[in-house]
Amino acid sequence: MAFFTSEYECKLDTKGRLVLPAKIKANLPEVSTHELVIRRGFEPNLILYPMLEYKKIHARIAALSEFNAEQRKLKRTFFRGIAQVELDNAGRILLPKAMLAHAKLDKEALLVGMGNYIEMWNPEVFNEYQLEDPMEYSDLAQKYLDE
Repeated sequence: MAFFTSEYECKLDTKGRLVLPAKIKANLPEVSTHELVIRRGFEPNLILYPMLEYKKIHARIAALSEFNAEQRKLKRTFFRGIAQVELDNAGRILLPKAMLAHAKLDKEALLVGMGNYIEMWNPEVFNEYQLEDPMEYSDLAQKYLDE
């Protein structure tokens, strides 16, 4: 199982390639070391999954009914926002142009470990989605973790 935490500042080259930090590569399951999946995030970001983690989500989305209009819409939107990428010999992944635009990525990216996946953000946009108030952070932790 993948285990990603922390945040990493990364550079994108002019072709839209990003070098994965060594600590992220080290946490990729051996089966998925070269096969990764990128998804457009719900916010203006990208989500990077090892193939094993993506397959779990894929199975859930694929199981939705093609006969239900709402479920079809979810499937269509989800699957059109997916790209399979591979690590090259230099440890880089090529991010598709449409995905770069969705996440407003240009020269810099902030990678944030989210447990079993990684979020990719434009560093300036990321700040808009952060909790700034320690009490709000505490309240959310209590609400969702204190059972």
